[in-house]
Amino acid sequence: MKPLLAGQCLCGAVHYSVKDEFVYALNCHCSNCRRATGSAFKPFAGIERGKLRITEGEHSLLIFGDQRASHDVRCKICGSLMFSVVRNGEYVHVTLGTLTDSPTISPTAHIFVGSKAPWYSITDQLPQHDEFG
Repeated sequence: MKPLLAGQCLCGAVHYSVKDEFVYALNCHCSNCRRATGSAFKPFAGIERGKLRITEGEHSLLIFGDQRASHDVRCKICGSLMFSVVRNGEYVHVTLGTLTDSPTISPTAHIFVGSKAPWYSITDQLPQHDEFG
């Protein structure tokens, strides 16, 4: 049985737990992820939605997007992007930077490098894909 990993927002108002059973992990360079994170890319790991649970601060959640479809989940106090609900609400993309514990998975590729920030150079040896899939 895989352990539960802990995660939280910057200010500590929202905490979550997620099973260490991620299906995939990637670095996304699309313009939406860059804007959402304020960074060159978003490192994330994907898992079935039911394997993540808010453990503290549910009243401090900010949903950005369509709550019945794809949306981002942030802390409404500090603004931290903790995860995105994707794939018709069946999966979540957990932002790896909000995990307190280390997952057993690491990003295996860069996606949407066709639209990556021109000021950022990818310097690792991971595969690079212009899109996702």
